[in-house]
Amino acid sequence: MFALDRTSSIALADQIEARLGELIIEGRLPTGARLPSIRQLAAQLAVSPNTVVAAYDRLVAAGLIDSRGTAGFFVCVGGEGRGAVPDPVALEAGEEQEGIWLAQQANDQRAGMLLASSGALPPAWLEDAVPAAAVQRGLSRSTAGMATRCPPQGLPELRERLALMLRGVGIAVDAGRILTTYGGTHAIDLICRAFLQPGDTVLVEDPGYFLMFDRLRQDGLRIIPIKRRPDGLDLEGLEAACREHRPRLLFIQPVLHNPTGWSSSPANLHRVLMLAHQYGFLIAEDDVQGHFHPGHATRLAALSGLDRVIYYSSFCKALSPALRIGYVAADPALLKPLLRAKIYSVLTTPALNEYVLLEVLMAGRWRKHLERLNAKLLSARNVSARQLSAAGIRLDHPGEGGLFLWGEVPEGVDLDLLVQDAYRNQILLARGATFSASAQASTHLRFNVVFSQQPRLADYLRERLQALAGARAALNLTVARMKSGGVA
Repeated sequence: MFALDRTSSIALADQIEARLGELIIEGRLPTGARLPSIRQLAAQLAVSPNTVVAAYDRLVAAGLIDSRGTAGFFVCVGGEGRGAVPDPVALEAGEEQEGIWLAQQANDQRAGMLLASSGALPPAWLEDAVPAAAVQRGLSRSTAGMATRCPPQGLPELRERLALMLRGVGIAVDAGRILTTYGGTHAIDLICRAFLQPGDTVLVEDPGYFLMFDRLRQDGLRIIPIKRRPDGLDLEGLEAACREHRPRLLFIQPVLHNPTGWSSSPANLHRVLMLAHQYGFLIAEDDVQGHFHPGHATRLAALSGLDRVIYYSSFCKALSPALRIGYVAADPALLKPLLRAKIYSVLTTPALNEYVLLEVLMAGRWRKHLERLNAKLLSARNVSARQLSAAGIRLDHPGEGGLFLWGEVPEGVDLDLLVQDAYRNQILLARGATFSASAQASTHLRFNVVFSQQPRLADYLRERLQALAGARAALNLTVARMKSGGVA
């Protein structure tokens, strides 16, 4: 039927699977054709029956052949419709720059697209963070292997490690106050499920995390945007909103705020806590970007001792999007309803993910990885800031570090047209209005410092912004001549 390459590093079962798969997809083994029995094919290829069993099992799992008991194995699908991967589900026209659309663009990883406004690190920066050996060692920690169940609150050993890590940044917490999640977005979902009802008022930063705004609206919640400044929330606006709306909860990201990259001052955060006590609202503190802070940042959870504060973070961005693991820290009275919400919605998180993360933390890989990552981010940030500024982007208050730069385009630039043209040129840009809870017009763009290093982005912006500036100057000159009577 075919020959095997016994000098190849590819396992014999894999070679059999691949060759039979090719014959089926190409139509040389038609639908309904009976394959040789396991013993017949093993004898023909001079391999063990177990090798053929492994290949046949994988072809059955792939839907290419069918096992019919004692009758043998039969081709169940021909070449039509096989081999070509269908395109991702496309969102409707007009949905460009909506939160869901941007999230899809960033995660589809389309070839050739420069993700200049992405919220994630490129895969190459994370590929060595969790080596295959760490996965194996993590799994070996469990006596039941892949049959292991994870406690809904999270593995006790992992929660102990997370508590140790949080105490290192000044948050006094023990393992009993920690709940594992699938990441930051899952933490937001649990907070909504546990503490909010339709009609409740929720305060959010503006600009802020666009997917959270859509999540809150889905629950019928009333969103009140509070302006975010370089040193934190607009305190006058916050207090006015508290007096008028009596909010149930405030979502806030004090450290390396997304999308601006700004961090709140201690004085600003102290005042936020005072207002929370005065008006009786809870605070959900997002620290997903905090891993990227180059120094010692102030966190509400540390200032408050978790009094009225629900703290959450994630390893998805800084360590591995494949692990999908994060955590919440809160007072037991607040953690209990969060645990109930987790059990109702997903029951528990995967034990494999938690054991792998435990291995990474215990082996010291996380600390070393973070040190290397932040050094690379600092270098990328400096290059991107220099190139963007030279291209005509204004970077006021560039922040202390992290993944984002919040850049302003020159006056008169139509951002909608710019981001549409950039997309046609294989560059993904996200306009500032996308990050606004009130969809207010903005002259800003969010830049990812890693992807924005590429000269292709600066060259594109320089050319487009100079062309727009030239057109505007010509228009202004024409208008001035008309006003002075120089043009009839």
